[in-house]
Amino acid sequence: MAEYKKPTNEEEFNQNFKQKKPLMNDTQAHYESSRCLFCYDAPCMNACPSDIDIPLFIKQIHTGNVEGAAKTIYDSNWIGNACGAVCPTGVLCEGSCVYNNQDVLPVQIGRLQNFATKSVIDSGKQLYKPGVDNGKKIAVIGAGPAGIACACELRTLGYEVDVYEAKDKPSGLTVYGIAPYKITNEEVLDEMEYLQNQLGYNVKYNSAITSKEQLTELENSYEAIFLGVGLGATAYRNIPGEDKEGVIGAVEFIEDLRMNHSKTQVGDKVIVLGGGNTAMDAASESARMGASQVTLAYRSSKDKMKAYDFEYDLALGAGVKGQFNASPKEILGNGTVTGVKFSDADGNDFEIECDMVIKATGQAKQGPFFEMIDDLEINSDITIKVNPETNQTTNPKYFAGGDAVNGGAEVVNGAYDGKLAANGIDLYLS
Repeated sequence: MAEYKKPTNEEEFNQNFKQKKPLMNDTQAHYESSRCLFCYDAPCMNACPSDIDIPLFIKQIHTGNVEGAAKTIYDSNWIGNACGAVCPTGVLCEGSCVYNNQDVLPVQIGRLQNFATKSVIDSGKQLYKPGVDNGKKIAVIGAGPAGIACACELRTLGYEVDVYEAKDKPSGLTVYGIAPYKITNEEVLDEMEYLQNQLGYNVKYNSAITSKEQLTELENSYEAIFLGVGLGATAYRNIPGEDKEGVIGAVEFIEDLRMNHSKTQVGDKVIVLGGGNTAMDAASESARMGASQVTLAYRSSKDKMKAYDFEYDLALGAGVKGQFNASPKEILGNGTVTGVKFSDADGNDFEIECDMVIKATGQAKQGPFFEMIDDLEINSDITIKVNPETNQTTNPKYFAGGDAVNGGAEVVNGAYDGKLAANGIDLYLS
């Protein structure tokens, strides 16, 4: 019996995908901010990849200076609202809260961050304006967290910025690849609109850069170029039967769900292959879409999964069943998937029936794109080699950040990279 009924309209979809971290009201935020001890050398701040002054913004919320709190957040992290909702706070800032040492619930830092930033987004409060025009133009390839953060920071420094985005919406995986129960499309896009209205960078949608000729044109038109291209489609894993109808990549499945909500087609019996956070999202989403049976199949033991424990627990709570030491040998079916054959740790084969397989087995790297850029050195794992202090690549005109550099990390890491690269560009051109 499925834990969730299949949603047939937007209301039912929203009910199945209720927000994990609902927006606080004023009273809740005032009470929660009062719990902060404002620690010296605060461990929460040290755990934040974007170095937000967490004790300061919480104190500002508690004293009624919500706008000041939002500015403290955005001064360090241009994707501050989305990060408040989607960051794995339980293993970052909240996981480092001193209350954890006393068996007391940590301060809900993520929800407080979301509260402050959402307040200024809704009010349209002008916190920033572009810097004095310095007459220099920068191209940003990719409107994901790294690209948008880079564009915002560059505008405050007086650069004209054109962002080239392959799709028709900004923010990359924040809107296309994050589970809907973590953040809504509206919330993501409201933040993007707010930032663009404040800082005035230009985004060229449906403008993929796919050729050497396009790159040459950018090199001739701009003083520097930032690469925020992220990762590619779900990688092909050479599993026999991988091309059957009913087999889909997790990235593509989650994007379909984010864009089409209840109209997304989900099987009755679903197998998700993988053990990372994306696999957990895909499994939980399948269950919330009404699948009667969702099996999360991982090739090794549970303790070797890359996913956070809380993500796995969330999937279990939605009705997902874990199947460990299950290495996929073949996807079965005559044209359309009917099951998956696995082998266990002892080499014995077994089969699980299904009518849908979701591959959460990693994304392809952007190697062919990188090869079009002269003198761009690539690491052995097909990520871009950069100077860690400036994010400048081995081709001095190019800077990079986000998943193309770190191989796949959190939204907050991309935001940090973009800001770092913008200041690196400024140093290079100054």
